[in-house]
Amino acid sequence: MTGSGLKQRVARLRQAYAPHEHRPLGGYLAAMGTYATVTASLVGLVRATGRPVPQRPTAGDVMLLCVATHKLSRLLSKDAITSPLRAPFTRYDRPIGSGEVMEQVRDQGSPTRHAVGELLSCPFCMAVWVATGLTGGLVLAPRLTRLVATALTAVAASDFLQMGYAVAQRAAEGGHHGQ
Repeated sequence: MTGSGLKQRVARLRQAYAPHEHRPLGGYLAAMGTYATVTASLVGLVRATGRPVPQRPTAGDVMLLCVATHKLSRLLSKDAITSPLRAPFTRYDRPIGSGEVMEQVRDQGSPTRHAVGELLSCPFCMAVWVATGLTGGLVLAPRLTRLVATALTAVAASDFLQMGYAVAQRAAEGGHHGQ
C-alpha cells in the first residue's frame, strides 16, 4: 500500500468513527504510544536494576497509592497553580472552587496537542499515568514513593476536612442567622 493510499484509509476511518465531531485519533495514538514506551521503560529499568517485584502489593500500599493517585491527578489536571503546565494545551475557562480551574482543550494545532490537552485537563485520564508512575516508584524507590504518597494522602485528607469544615461553618451560620 502506498503512503497516499494509507492516508486515504486513515481519513475514511476518522470520518466513519466521528462523522460530526473532530476526534484527534492520531494524537490519541501518539499518547498511547508514549504511555506504552514509558511503561516499557519502567519495566526495563526494574529488570536492569534487579529490583524485586512484590508478589502481591500490601493492602496499605494499595490504599496509599489510591489516595495519592487521586490527589496528584487532581493537582496536575485542575489546580490553579499547575495551570502553566497545561497552558500550551488548554485555555482557561473559569474557576470551579477549592483552588481548581476549568479549562478547555485547544483545538488549534496538531492532533497530538489536542490529545495532550485532554490528558492534562482530565483527572481521570491523568490517573492512569500517575498510578503507573507511583507503582513503578514503589518498586524502584519504595521508601521515597511511600513518603511522597503519604504527603499526597495527607493533603487529600486535609482537602476533605477543609470542605467539611466549610459546610459545617455555613450550616452553623445559617442556623445562627435564622434565630
